[in-house]
Amino acid sequence: MNQILPFPAQASSTAGQVDLLFLVILGVCTVTALGVIFAMVYFGVKYRRNSNADRGDRLNKRQHFWIEMVWFLGPIPIFLGFFVWASALYVEIYSTPPDALEVRAIGKQWMWKFQHPEGQREINTLHLPVNRPVQLTLRSQDVIHSFYVPAFRIKRDVLPGAYNRVSFTPNRVGEYKLLCTEYCGTAHSRMRGRVVVLSQADYQQWLGMRGANPSPPAAGAALFRAYGCSGCHFGASQIRAPSLVGLYGKPVPLASGETVIADEAYLRDSILLPQKHIVAGYKPRMPSFRGQMDEGDILDIIAYIKSLEDGEGAYKGYVDRPGGDRQYRDWDGAARSQLNPERNYPPRPTPGTDPTVDPGVDP
Repeated sequence: MNQILPFPAQASSTAGQVDLLFLVILGVCTVTALGVIFAMVYFGVKYRRNSNADRGDRLNKRQHFWIEMVWFLGPIPIFLGFFVWASALYVEIYSTPPDALEVRAIGKQWMWKFQHPEGQREINTLHLPVNRPVQLTLRSQDVIHSFYVPAFRIKRDVLPGAYNRVSFTPNRVGEYKLLCTEYCGTAHSRMRGRVVVLSQADYQQWLGMRGANPSPPAAGAALFRAYGCSGCHFGASQIRAPSLVGLYGKPVPLASGETVIADEAYLRDSILLPQKHIVAGYKPRMPSFRGQMDEGDILDIIAYIKSLEDGEGAYKGYVDRPGGDRQYRDWDGAARSQLNPERNYPPRPTPGTDPTVDPGVDP
């Protein structure tokens, strides 16, 4: 099909389905348009001025009614079928498989920045393994962009202040164009890149050649300390801040009486607009980091907060429980070293001791 029609190569698992849907809709619309044009030309010629055509009404009112009803109701099942077909394809494209490779993408004037789960970073080039589902988390650092890979038949707006996602499975090794299709400033036409799809073996080799880099959670842990977040949320500061352990995806009661889900948008707002959502039982003391962090830093910190679960890498300490009581959670030494290698964390304190002996205890 691509050899006959001027279409880009089909390089994802859904590209062929998108093309088929497009061609079927195009075919039905073309046949309908040609039928209407033929009828217009035929009747225009037959009933032209001074023609001898019979202009008498050969149909009664009932026949007129059924002709109009067929013309009106007949196309409805066809277009509803298109809607169901396209909706199923849309859900497939924007649903994330459980084993998807999660890659972060940041659009900024005028480049694309990518980060792999292992920490490897790229600019204007994205390397991916063939036949493995991929989920892109898209974020803009400045204005509206649009992420478009013609060969994958995917296009997704990249917005400031919001996270968008798109999933696809590359199924053909090769190099493909990456474009921005939303006017984003004077150098918009130069905001180009490429997606390089490699075999599984070549992709692993490429990762090895790029060297070891801190993963997003590890980089976020370092930023969490560097910006002083650990002092209030995990440390012995005089300022009492909410626990972040196991927070992601959970409901958060607010001082306003509302409840929000701690998703990525909530965490981002809490960093840049801390007065927007005040957690119930806490004072609005957190400063705003707007203008101090770029989008990469914010995504790293969010990745770190998302990793704070029971298990390796999670600081636990004391956490607040419903009713005002508190529960101590141990954590392993490896996780402590990852969080703050400069500090020598003491063992679990005995009940009744000064709370400042453990960094997880609020005063």
